[in-house]
Amino acid sequence: MKILFYVSKKYSLPIIAPIVKYLEHSEHSFTFFVSKKVRDENISDISNYKLLQNIEETKIFSPDVVIVPGNFVDYRIPGIKVQIFHGLGVEKTSHYKIRHFFDIYCTSGPFVTEKYKKLQKRMKYFLIKETGWPKVDHILNYPTKDLQEKHHVPKDKKVILFAPTHSRKMQSAESLLPFIPNIIKEDEIWFLKFHELMNKEIRESVNDTDNIRVITDYDITPYLHLADILITDTSSVAYEFMTLNKPVITFNTQSRKNKGIDITQPLELREAIDRSLSDPSEFHQNRVHHIAEINPRIDGKICENLISTLESVILNNELKNKKKPLNLFRKLQILHHEQFKKGYLR
Repeated sequence: MKILFYVSKKYSLPIIAPIVKYLEHSEHSFTFFVSKKVRDENISDISNYKLLQNIEETKIFSPDVVIVPGNFVDYRIPGIKVQIFHGLGVEKTSHYKIRHFFDIYCTSGPFVTEKYKKLQKRMKYFLIKETGWPKVDHILNYPTKDLQEKHHVPKDKKVILFAPTHSRKMQSAESLLPFIPNIIKEDEIWFLKFHELMNKEIRESVNDTDNIRVITDYDITPYLHLADILITDTSSVAYEFMTLNKPVITFNTQSRKNKGIDITQPLELREAIDRSLSDPSEFHQNRVHHIAEINPRIDGKICENLISTLESVILNNELKNKKKPLNLFRKLQILHHEQFKKGYLR
Protein backbone atom coordinates (compact mmCIF):
# COMPACT_ATOMS: atom_id res chain seq x y z
CA MET A 1 0.00 0.00 0.00
CA LYS A 2 1.30 3.47 -0.94
CA ILE A 3 0.47 6.18 1.58
CA LEU A 4 0.68 9.95 1.27
CA PHE A 5 0.51 12.21 4.35
CA TYR A 6 -1.11 15.58 3.62
CA VAL A 7 0.07 18.05 6.25
CA SER A 8 -0.87 21.74 6.42
CA LYS A 9 -0.04 22.65 10.06
CA LYS A 10 2.92 21.99 12.37
CA TYR A 11 0.67 20.65 15.11
CA SER A 12 -0.35 17.83 12.75
CA LEU A 13 3.13 16.32 12.84
CA PRO A 14 2.77 14.64 16.28
CA ILE A 15 -0.52 13.15 15.03
CA ILE A 16 1.11 11.34 12.14
CA ALA A 17 4.44 10.66 13.90
CA PRO A 18 3.41 7.29 15.38
CA ILE A 19 1.90 6.20 12.04
CA VAL A 20 5.20 7.01 10.32
CA LYS A 21 7.11 5.12 13.00
CA TYR A 22 4.91 2.07 12.47
CA LEU A 23 5.20 2.26 8.67
CA GLU A 24 8.99 2.42 8.82
CA HIS A 25 8.93 -1.21 9.97
CA SER A 26 6.29 -2.33 7.48
CA GLU A 27 6.17 -3.25 3.80
CA HIS A 28 4.24 -0.11 2.91
CA SER A 29 5.77 2.91 1.17
CA PHE A 30 4.94 6.46 2.22
CA THR A 31 5.80 10.07 1.59
CA PHE A 32 4.61 13.57 2.49
CA PHE A 33 2.90 16.51 0.80
CA VAL A 34 3.51 19.39 3.21
CA SER A 35 2.40 23.02 3.07
CA LYS A 36 5.03 25.60 2.18
CA LYS A 37 4.64 27.16 5.63
CA VAL A 38 5.60 23.89 7.32
CA ARG A 39 8.37 23.12 4.79
CA ASP A 40 9.96 26.51 5.39
CA GLU A 41 10.32 25.72 9.11
CA ASN A 42 12.85 22.93 8.31
CA ILE A 43 11.40 20.77 11.06
CA SER A 44 13.74 17.93 11.96
CA ASP A 45 10.92 15.37 12.26
CA ILE A 46 10.41 15.42 8.49
CA SER A 47 13.71 16.83 7.22
CA ASN A 48 15.09 13.35 6.52
CA TYR A 49 12.22 12.47 4.19
CA LYS A 50 11.61 13.44 0.59
CA LEU A 51 8.74 15.91 0.52
CA LEU A 52 6.64 16.14 -2.60
CA GLN A 53 6.59 19.69 -3.95
CA ASN A 54 3.50 19.86 -6.16
CA ILE A 55 0.38 18.07 -7.38
CA GLU A 56 2.18 16.55 -10.35
CA GLU A 57 4.62 14.79 -8.03
CA THR A 58 1.71 13.35 -6.03
CA LYS A 59 0.28 11.97 -9.27
CA ILE A 60 3.60 10.34 -10.10
CA PHE A 61 3.74 8.79 -6.62
CA SER A 62 0.08 7.75 -7.11
CA PRO A 63 -0.88 6.91 -3.51
CA ASP A 64 -3.49 4.32 -2.68
CA VAL A 65 -4.38 6.29 0.45
CA VAL A 66 -4.04 9.95 1.48
CA ILE A 67 -4.03 10.37 5.27
CA VAL A 68 -5.13 13.82 6.42
CA PRO A 69 -4.88 15.17 10.01
CA GLY A 70 -6.99 18.17 9.03
CA ASN A 71 -10.27 19.30 7.51
CA PHE A 72 -9.27 19.76 3.87
CA VAL A 73 -7.34 17.90 1.21
CA ASP A 74 -6.54 18.80 -2.39
CA TYR A 75 -9.06 16.92 -4.54
CA ARG A 76 -6.55 16.65 -7.41
CA ILE A 77 -4.36 14.19 -5.53
CA PRO A 78 -5.12 10.56 -6.42
CA GLY A 79 -6.06 7.94 -3.83
CA ILE A 80 -8.61 7.28 -1.12
CA LYS A 81 -8.89 10.34 1.13
CA VAL A 82 -8.85 9.50 4.85
CA GLN A 83 -9.73 12.00 7.59
CA ILE A 84 -7.99 11.20 10.90
CA PHE A 85 -8.83 14.61 12.49
CA HIS A 86 -6.54 17.24 14.01
CA GLY A 87 -7.78 16.79 17.56
CA LEU A 88 -10.24 15.16 19.93
CA GLY A 89 -12.47 18.22 19.60
CA VAL A 90 -15.62 16.28 20.30
CA GLU A 91 -17.37 19.25 21.95
CA LYS A 92 -17.11 21.49 18.89
CA THR A 93 -19.73 21.39 16.13
CA SER A 94 -16.98 21.83 13.53
CA HIS A 95 -15.71 18.34 14.45
CA TYR A 96 -18.80 16.93 12.73
CA LYS A 97 -18.86 19.14 9.65
CA ILE A 98 -18.85 17.18 6.39
CA ARG A 99 -16.92 19.06 3.71
CA HIS A 100 -17.19 16.29 1.08
CA PHE A 101 -13.45 15.74 0.66
CA PHE A 102 -13.13 12.38 2.38
CA ASP A 103 -13.97 8.78 1.52
CA ILE A 104 -13.26 7.47 5.03
CA TYR A 105 -13.58 9.06 8.47
CA CYS A 106 -11.45 7.29 11.09
CA THR A 107 -13.12 8.10 14.39
CA SER A 108 -11.56 8.07 17.83
CA GLY A 109 -14.29 6.32 19.83
CA PRO A 110 -17.99 5.43 20.13
CA PHE A 111 -19.20 8.95 20.96
CA VAL A 112 -17.82 10.34 17.69
CA THR A 113 -18.64 7.20 15.73
CA GLU A 114 -22.33 7.41 16.62
CA LYS A 115 -22.56 11.02 15.43
CA TYR A 116 -20.81 10.23 12.16
CA LYS A 117 -22.99 7.21 11.50
CA LYS A 118 -26.03 9.47 11.67
CA LEU A 119 -24.42 11.68 9.03
CA GLN A 120 -23.51 8.61 6.98
CA LYS A 121 -27.13 7.44 6.86
CA ARG A 122 -28.04 10.71 5.18
CA MET A 123 -25.06 11.08 2.83
CA LYS A 124 -24.16 7.40 2.29
CA TYR A 125 -21.02 7.85 0.16
CA PHE A 126 -18.34 7.65 2.88
CA LEU A 127 -17.21 4.95 5.31
CA ILE A 128 -16.90 5.24 9.10
CA LYS A 129 -14.11 3.26 10.75
CA GLU A 130 -13.51 3.50 14.49
CA THR A 131 -9.74 3.16 14.79
CA GLY A 132 -8.77 5.47 17.66
CA TRP A 133 -6.87 8.75 17.25
CA PRO A 134 -3.21 8.15 16.28
CA LYS A 135 -1.71 10.88 18.46
CA VAL A 136 -2.77 8.93 21.54
CA ASP A 137 -0.08 6.37 20.61
CA HIS A 138 2.44 9.22 20.48
CA ILE A 139 1.38 10.44 23.92
CA LEU A 140 1.36 7.04 25.61
CA ASN A 141 4.65 5.88 24.08
CA TYR A 142 6.50 9.17 24.50
CA PRO A 143 9.98 8.75 26.08
CA THR A 144 9.81 10.37 29.51
CA LYS A 145 13.26 9.52 30.89
CA ASP A 146 15.04 12.64 32.20
CA LEU A 147 12.18 14.85 30.97
CA GLN A 148 12.46 17.23 33.92
CA GLU A 149 16.17 17.71 33.36
CA LYS A 150 15.70 18.28 29.62
CA HIS A 151 13.19 21.05 30.30
CA HIS A 152 15.00 22.44 33.36
CA VAL A 153 12.23 21.72 35.83
CA PRO A 154 13.46 21.27 39.43
CA LYS A 155 12.12 18.10 41.02
CA ASP A 156 10.60 20.01 43.93
CA LYS A 157 8.38 22.14 41.66
CA LYS A 158 4.75 21.49 40.80
CA VAL A 159 4.05 21.95 37.10
CA ILE A 160 0.89 23.67 35.86
CA LEU A 161 0.11 23.62 32.13
CA PHE A 162 -2.24 26.22 30.66
CA ALA A 163 -3.36 25.37 27.12
CA PRO A 164 -6.40 27.35 25.93
CA THR A 165 -8.18 26.87 22.62
CA HIS A 166 -7.83 29.48 19.89
CA SER A 167 -11.56 29.88 19.20
CA ARG A 168 -12.69 33.39 20.14
CA LYS A 169 -16.02 32.14 21.46
CA MET A 170 -14.51 29.37 23.59
CA GLN A 171 -11.01 30.52 24.57
CA SER A 172 -10.10 31.28 28.17
CA ALA A 173 -6.83 33.15 27.61
CA GLU A 174 -8.30 36.67 27.66
CA SER A 175 -10.09 35.98 30.95
CA LEU A 176 -7.41 34.02 32.82
CA LEU A 177 -4.07 35.48 31.68
CA PRO A 178 -4.41 38.72 33.71
CA PHE A 179 -4.95 36.67 36.90
CA ILE A 180 -2.28 34.00 36.47
CA PRO A 181 0.85 36.00 37.51
CA ASN A 182 -0.85 36.96 40.77
CA ILE A 183 -1.74 33.43 41.89
CA ILE A 184 1.46 31.53 41.13
CA LYS A 185 3.12 30.01 44.18
CA GLU A 186 6.88 29.83 44.67
CA ASP A 187 6.94 26.04 44.35
CA GLU A 188 5.19 26.10 40.94
CA ILE A 189 6.32 26.42 37.33
CA TRP A 190 3.67 27.30 34.77
CA PHE A 191 3.97 26.35 31.11
CA LEU A 192 1.74 28.27 28.70
CA LYS A 193 0.96 26.69 25.33
CA PHE A 194 -0.87 28.89 22.84
CA HIS A 195 -2.43 27.47 19.69
CA GLU A 196 -0.67 28.71 16.55
CA LEU A 197 -4.00 30.03 15.25
CA MET A 198 -4.67 32.08 18.38
CA ASN A 199 -4.86 35.86 18.18
CA LYS A 200 -1.29 37.16 17.83
CA GLU A 201 -1.79 39.90 20.41
CA ILE A 202 -2.75 37.32 23.04
CA ARG A 203 0.23 35.12 22.20
CA GLU A 204 2.64 38.03 22.47
CA SER A 205 1.13 39.46 25.67
CA VAL A 206 3.08 37.07 27.93
CA ASN A 207 6.81 36.89 28.51
CA ASP A 208 8.90 34.30 30.34
CA THR A 209 9.59 34.87 34.04
CA ASP A 210 11.10 32.72 36.77
CA ASN A 211 7.80 30.88 37.17
CA ILE A 212 6.21 31.26 33.73
CA ARG A 213 7.48 29.71 30.52
CA VAL A 214 5.82 30.14 27.14
CA ILE A 215 6.08 26.97 25.04
CA THR A 216 7.24 27.61 21.49
CA ASP A 217 7.50 23.91 20.51
CA TYR A 218 4.77 22.69 18.17
CA ASP A 219 4.42 19.43 20.12
CA ILE A 220 2.74 19.76 23.50
CA THR A 221 3.29 16.08 24.38
CA PRO A 222 6.35 16.38 26.67
CA TYR A 223 4.56 19.07 28.66
CA LEU A 224 1.54 16.81 29.12
CA HIS A 225 3.88 14.38 30.86
CA LEU A 226 5.62 17.07 32.89
CA ALA A 227 2.41 18.69 34.13
CA ASP A 228 0.65 17.83 37.36
CA ILE A 229 -2.47 19.73 36.28
CA LEU A 230 -3.87 21.01 32.99
CA ILE A 231 -5.91 24.21 32.79
CA THR A 232 -7.92 24.67 29.61
CA ASP A 233 -11.43 25.43 28.32
CA THR A 234 -13.05 23.57 25.43
CA SER A 235 -9.74 22.58 23.87
CA SER A 236 -9.37 18.95 22.85
CA VAL A 237 -6.05 18.89 24.72
CA ALA A 238 -8.15 18.08 27.81
CA TYR A 239 -8.76 14.58 26.47
CA GLU A 240 -5.12 14.16 25.45
CA PHE A 241 -4.16 14.93 29.05
CA MET A 242 -6.83 12.63 30.45
CA THR A 243 -5.27 9.63 28.70
CA LEU A 244 -2.50 10.08 31.30
CA ASN A 245 -5.14 10.06 34.07
CA LYS A 246 -4.21 13.43 35.55
CA PRO A 247 -6.52 16.22 36.77
CA VAL A 248 -8.04 18.83 34.46
CA ILE A 249 -9.43 22.26 35.32
CA THR A 250 -11.69 23.84 32.69
CA PHE A 251 -12.97 27.38 32.34
CA ASN A 252 -16.55 27.63 31.05
CA THR A 253 -16.24 24.43 29.06
CA GLN A 254 -19.10 23.87 26.61
CA SER A 255 -19.98 20.30 27.61
CA ARG A 256 -18.82 17.35 29.73
CA LYS A 257 -18.31 19.75 32.61
CA ASN A 258 -17.57 16.89 35.03
CA LYS A 259 -14.32 15.79 33.36
CA GLY A 260 -12.63 17.80 36.13
CA ILE A 261 -13.29 21.01 38.04
CA ASP A 262 -15.09 23.49 35.81
CA ILE A 263 -14.85 27.10 36.95
CA THR A 264 -16.86 30.05 35.67
CA GLN A 265 -14.90 32.95 37.19
CA PRO A 266 -11.12 33.65 37.13
CA LEU A 267 -11.14 34.19 40.90
CA GLU A 268 -12.02 30.50 41.34
CA LEU A 269 -8.83 29.31 39.65
CA ARG A 270 -6.44 29.23 42.62
CA GLU A 271 -8.85 27.25 44.79
CA ALA A 272 -9.39 24.74 41.95
CA ILE A 273 -5.63 24.28 41.56
CA ASP A 274 -5.11 23.66 45.28
CA ARG A 275 -7.99 21.19 45.33
CA SER A 276 -6.60 19.28 42.34
CA LEU A 277 -3.09 19.14 43.78
CA SER A 278 -4.35 17.91 47.14
CA ASP A 279 -6.41 15.09 45.61
CA PRO A 280 -5.37 14.26 42.02
CA SER A 281 -7.55 11.14 42.02
CA GLU A 282 -10.80 13.01 42.79
CA PHE A 283 -12.16 12.78 39.22
CA HIS A 284 -10.47 9.51 38.28
CA GLN A 285 -13.69 7.64 37.51
CA ASN A 286 -15.00 10.56 35.46
CA ARG A 287 -11.82 10.57 33.39
CA VAL A 288 -12.09 6.82 32.81
CA HIS A 289 -15.71 7.24 31.70
CA HIS A 290 -14.99 10.07 29.25
CA ILE A 291 -11.98 8.37 27.69
CA ALA A 292 -14.03 5.18 27.27
CA GLU A 293 -16.46 7.17 25.13
CA ILE A 294 -14.02 9.39 23.26
CA ASN A 295 -10.90 7.25 22.71
CA PRO A 296 -11.11 3.89 24.50
CA ARG A 297 -8.16 2.36 22.69
CA ILE A 298 -5.18 3.14 24.92
CA ASP A 299 -3.08 0.09 24.14
CA GLY A 300 -0.50 2.02 22.10
CA LYS A 301 -1.53 0.18 18.91
CA ILE A 302 -3.93 2.61 17.27
CA CYS A 303 -1.63 3.12 14.28
CA GLU A 304 -1.35 -0.60 13.67
CA ASN A 305 -5.14 -0.82 13.80
CA LEU A 306 -5.52 2.17 11.45
CA ILE A 307 -3.24 0.75 8.77
CA SER A 308 -4.78 -2.74 8.91
CA THR A 309 -8.24 -1.15 8.63
CA LEU A 310 -7.22 0.76 5.49
CA GLU A 311 -5.67 -2.40 4.04
CA SER A 312 -8.96 -4.20 4.60
CA VAL A 313 -10.96 -1.43 2.90
CA ILE A 314 -8.80 -1.73 -0.21
CA LEU A 315 -8.68 -5.54 -0.18
CA ASN A 316 -12.46 -5.84 0.15
CA ASN A 317 -13.17 -2.96 -2.23
CA GLU A 318 -15.50 -1.39 0.34
CA LEU A 319 -15.72 1.90 -1.54
CA LYS A 320 -17.01 0.30 -4.71
CA ASN A 321 -19.86 2.31 -6.29
CA LYS A 322 -19.47 5.10 -3.71
CA LYS A 323 -18.91 8.53 -5.22
CA LYS A 324 -18.34 11.88 -3.52
CA PRO A 325 -20.51 14.88 -4.46
CA LEU A 326 -19.18 17.36 -7.04
CA ASN A 327 -18.31 19.80 -4.24
CA LEU A 328 -17.54 22.63 -6.66
CA PHE A 329 -17.40 25.46 -4.08
CA ARG A 330 -14.88 23.61 -1.87
CA LYS A 331 -12.74 22.75 -4.88
CA LEU A 332 -12.63 26.40 -5.88
CA GLN A 333 -11.57 27.21 -2.31
CA ILE A 334 -8.60 24.87 -2.66
CA LEU A 335 -7.55 26.45 -5.96
CA HIS A 336 -7.98 29.99 -4.61
CA HIS A 337 -5.96 29.21 -1.49
CA GLU A 338 -3.17 27.65 -3.54
CA GLN A 339 -3.06 30.57 -5.99
CA PHE A 340 -3.34 33.52 -3.64
CA LYS A 341 -2.36 32.36 -0.14
CA LYS A 342 0.44 29.94 -1.01
CA GLY A 343 -0.65 27.31 1.48
CA TYR A 344 -3.40 24.91 2.45
CA LEU A 345 -6.65 25.37 4.24
CA ARG A 346 -6.99 23.96 7.75
